[in-house]
Amino acid sequence: GSHDTMTYCLDKNSAVSGNESKLVKFLNKCMPCIVRPIIMKWSITQVLTVTEQLEAGVRYLDFRIAHKPSDPSMNLYFVHMVYTTVIVQDILWEVLKWLETHPQEVVILACRNFDGLTKKLHCHLIACIKEIFQCKLCPRNVVPTLRTMWQRGYQVIVSYEEDVEVLEHCELWPAIPYWWGNKTTTHALIQYLELMKRVGRPETFFVAGINLTENFRYILVHPFGSLKTMTLRSLPCLKIWVRQQYPGPQKECINIIAGDFIGNDDFVRDVIELNKKI
Repeated sequence: GSHDTMTYCLDKNSAVSGNESKLVKFLNKCMPCIVRPIIMKWSITQVLTVTEQLEAGVRYLDFRIAHKPSDPSMNLYFVHMVYTTVIVQDILWEVLKWLETHPQEVVILACRNFDGLTKKLHCHLIACIKEIFQCKLCPRNVVPTLRTMWQRGYQVIVSYEEDVEVLEHCELWPAIPYWWGNKTTTHALIQYLELMKRVGRPETFFVAGINLTENFRYILVHPFGSLKTMTLRSLPCLKIWVRQQYPGPQKECINIIAGDFIGNDDFVRDVIELNKKI
């Protein structure tokens, strides 16, 4: 999986997301020349496009969807502190185009966040998903083995983080839990993930996020840093942890693993190799 999949195309001229703190909005308004480059350095988590991520082996896409508060249109964007340059509909068509040329591949689209979405906008988004993927959508009453999905032509599982909408549409799956450590150090993140494993995996899909997270203090201490340098520094230790994991239904087994800058190092290959342990 790729964490915050769409941040490769953040709009440096976009407004700060409505979900951000009043302090960030205030600083961005008062000192945009200073604050905006800092926001961009700590918001970008991926550099590969969606198609490039799919080609690299990613099969879980983390879509944080939002509507701009001052936008009178029905356009929906992706968001991580700021909004993207592309709209959601165009990316869904891009995913469909890739799936049509890879008929045995299955992707999970995790639709999350929903910053500024009204009931009307939820209906619009779900209608777009149904129109674009049509019979490729796997209903949630199906046990999604690869054999079953290949036989029925299903290629897309849509996880939707809005319970009311899930209940109304059989094509939507409940939100997939994401183990987010919210840690600035590799050691602390691995401790968190091991704790979650001891508690026990959910019975359904879930994501172990191996992504580090900055905080205000960390940024102050590392004024010339970025999320990319923070991530690349952590990869050797996280690679060891990933290779030690086991897939399967047992209590301490791992399901989906998502990370930042997935094109770097051997992350995707290491995750796929875990399947050989079954």
